[in-house]
Amino acid sequence: MIAIGSDHGGYELKELVKKHLDEIGEKYDDKGCYSLESVDYPAFGRAVAEAVAKGEADKGIVICTTGIGISIVANKVKGIRCALCSDTVSARLTREHNDANVLSMGAGIVGPNLAISIVDTFLNTEFSGLEKHARRVSQIEQN
Repeated sequence: MIAIGSDHGGYELKELVKKHLDEIGEKYDDKGCYSLESVDYPAFGRAVAEAVAKGEADKGIVICTTGIGISIVANKVKGIRCALCSDTVSARLTREHNDANVLSMGAGIVGPNLAISIVDTFLNTEFSGLEKHARRVSQIEQN
């Protein structure tokens, strides 16, 4: 299960990602927002992060115009490792090295085709489990 959320700036890209998740048979829980009406991103980034932190979702996806603000909010939730990605290499490496559990994207930064590739890479890449990466993730979790 994927928790997904956005503000108005990320709404259209979120809807595109949801359509893609439907196509690949991936279940998701849309935490909002639900229109292009102006809203504040913290509520939606927090809702996604809390769902992941509580185990209600395996991973999360958050989207705003730049991806910056909503990723900051998600990372405030204990147990969340949210990575802002604008390319597939970052999406792959943040899963392999950081065991990131929430993906953030900027709808004003990445186009639709790239966004879908980033999502697929993030969802399909496993944590490497290498000792050095596990040690570093453990150190992140201590703070």
